[in-house]
Amino acid sequence: MPRLALYTLAVCVLAIAAAVVSFARGSWLGVVWILIAGISSNMAWYYLRKARADRADHAADRESTGAAG
Repeated sequence: MPRLALYTLAVCVLAIAAAVVSFARGSWLGVVWILIAGISSNMAWYYLRKARADRADHAADRESTGAAG
């Protein structure tokens, strides 16, 4: 798993924990934490998909150069 995906996943988990604590204390600030969790979750998916696509492109490049050579 790419490093940036792990970082954004950790931010997502921490933001969800902060939202739970915030709502448990009766604060509506948890809404902001939920939004941050959503953004970081989308970033994690983006970095995972980007890493998969890069690996597939790299494998295709190796395959095409290996078949030609």
